[in-house]
Amino acid sequence: MEYLIEYGMFLAKAATIVLAIMLIIGAIAAAGSRRRGGGKRGRIKVTELNRHVDELRDALRGSVLDKAQLKQLSKAEKAQRKKEAKQRKQQAKAAAANQESETEKRTFVLRFKGDMAAGKVASLREEITAILAIARTSDEVLLCLESPGGMVHAYGLASSQLSRVKSSNIPLTICVDKVAASGGYMMACLADKLVAAPFAIIGSVGVLVQMPNFYRALQRKEIDYEIVTAGEFKRTLTTCGEITQKARDKVQEDVDTIHDLFKNWVKDHRPAVDLGQIATGETWVGMQAKDLQLIDEISTSDECIVAACDEHKVYEVEYVIRKSAHEKLSKALYAALDRLLLKWFNTPVNSNLQ
Repeated sequence: MEYLIEYGMFLAKAATIVLAIMLIIGAIAAAGSRRRGGGKRGRIKVTELNRHVDELRDALRGSVLDKAQLKQLSKAEKAQRKKEAKQRKQQAKAAAANQESETEKRTFVLRFKGDMAAGKVASLREEITAILAIARTSDEVLLCLESPGGMVHAYGLASSQLSRVKSSNIPLTICVDKVAASGGYMMACLADKLVAAPFAIIGSVGVLVQMPNFYRALQRKEIDYEIVTAGEFKRTLTTCGEITQKARDKVQEDVDTIHDLFKNWVKDHRPAVDLGQIATGETWVGMQAKDLQLIDEISTSDECIVAACDEHKVYEVEYVIRKSAHEKLSKALYAALDRLLLKWFNTPVNSNLQ
């Protein structure tokens, strides 16, 4: 027992030292960011995926091929690159002679992992703004989408951001590897080409409203809950007040209206679907979704990206939101304490009790 007390005191001292160091680092980082003109909310990060794919390929080749094979392969690829460069040069000369603007296609890759509030829409809107500033109609936007849906207004805004791409006449491809349901499918159906993995979850064209109600429990405890409103339907469902049938009917009416809007949205962007069959709130896996024409192809985002890399330049675009020193410090402190406690609980106690 004495050993445990001493060990606990040691951990408390260690945690105090770690906290003090982090506070100092956080203060220095905050001061540094102010000096750098920290009015910016974030920054755009661009990664050339062609290079990433080449690095993966070269790493594997270096492990499985001998020197002679590598040399021969390198020589063949060098000759191929030289030939392609010559062809591009000739095409550029021909375009200049014809006064045409022949330019190489580019694919811009975005990633959206949605939560209930579609929190990533803050980054998505910045990413799309950056792309639209330089994209041509010959380019393509490829969105890797994963979302089980969430709040209507949040996913409505996220869908509106994708509409900006379509309004600029830039082809939009959306790839779903895991799930695009409800609000996620509201976004996905905007694609000019919608691709999903064989067992990705697709659909859920429906609307849901739910909340707990504690009115009867409060009544048993003789606790009153008062709510004052102006406007008959300012409040309908509440967690603590009595819910009337008239309020239920109003909420059902609103839900039905939103469902109709959702169905019309899907029909406008995927006119081939049978609304009577797919607008039931059900979900289907990718193979079933293709038969129902909810998607266009069965494939993964990896296949789409690698195929694009074989043909032209592919860039992943990410808007990284700048975190405050407080947020960084909190995250680092939480991680450090989590590791410390985990180590403590997993440390065996070697003591002789006689």
